[in-house]
Amino acid sequence: MGILDKAKQLGEKVNESVTAFSSDEVIANTVIKAVEKQEKVNAILKAKGSNYRVADIDLGMGIPPTVSFGVRRIDEITDGFGEGEAEDQPLNASFD
Repeated sequence: MGILDKAKQLGEKVNESVTAFSSDEVIANTVIKAVEKQEKVNAILKAKGSNYRVADIDLGMGIPPTVSFGVRRIDEITDGFGEGEAEDQPLNASFD
């Protein structure tokens, strides 16, 4: 097998992987996992008395895929319905 044949074969594998990765099922599973992570981290932050919560999730469906969590400070005074409103100063962390 020549080098061009190997390159073509590799290109086909990458194309198949990208197509499979962008399927609706994979995207839905990724969203579910990211939200589960957000809820677990927020529970830990709350238990530790932190004034911060994971407020935003951004999914990058590329190669490699990325998940970014936006962290926001909550108000110290609650509105009676929950933990208060988030401020407009996110701290972003990226996890691959």
